[in-house]
Amino acid sequence: MSQEVKPDQNNAAGKKQQVTQMFDTISGEYDGLNRLISLGLDQKWRDNVVQMVASKNPDTIMDIATGTGDLVIKMAQKTDASRLVGLDISSGMLEVGKIKVRDTQLDNRIEMVLGDSENLEFKDNTFDAVTVSYGVRNFENLEKGLSEIRRVLKTDGILVILETSVPEKFPFKQGYYLYSNLIVPALGKLFSKDRKAYGYLSESASKFPYGAKFNNILEKVGFKDIENHLQFHGASTIYKAVK
Repeated sequence: MSQEVKPDQNNAAGKKQQVTQMFDTISGEYDGLNRLISLGLDQKWRDNVVQMVASKNPDTIMDIATGTGDLVIKMAQKTDASRLVGLDISSGMLEVGKIKVRDTQLDNRIEMVLGDSENLEFKDNTFDAVTVSYGVRNFENLEKGLSEIRRVLKTDGILVILETSVPEKFPFKQGYYLYSNLIVPALGKLFSKDRKAYGYLSESASKFPYGAKFNNILEKVGFKDIENHLQFHGASTIYKAVK
């Protein structure tokens, strides 16, 4: 069995606790560093997620691992959903997100909730759509988290996940490894309060079971009609699945 990827392998605390503390620490700098590290491409990829969700005309949406709320805000702006929930385990990230929601005057539709994606405090069959952007690789128990998402989705509801993957073709594969293993951790050390955070984010991305392996996990927990949409030659992938 491969070793679980945690922000600090020498720390006895569990992955969930470490991830929570890490995101609390970097919450104030997260948006800016994200834009820098992704060269701004993450915004376009989130727009693609929003388009997939909007095409289903959902009335209720939950964005898990919402962070500072970029994706849930975009969905409120681009859909007619009456209820949107942005859920995250990090109170620090949520506090930044709440300010952004108020500033965009969407607090009458968006609720920012502190919660655990693996133990969702919502009834079965609550949401028409659930999204996760760059969050599932931080789940302590991936299958449990995905099963919880399926539980709170309505029948025929959609799950859309944006997550890192590894390009398969030359020269993008080689460029990806160079960038993620050397440049991203270096930028994190230069600009982040948590010197280990961006090393962890790079390592967890490289070891995430992307592509067909992740499709198999989605199918195992009961999703159907699974689709993959590669972003920038496979540097990230959007997964779409149906309950």
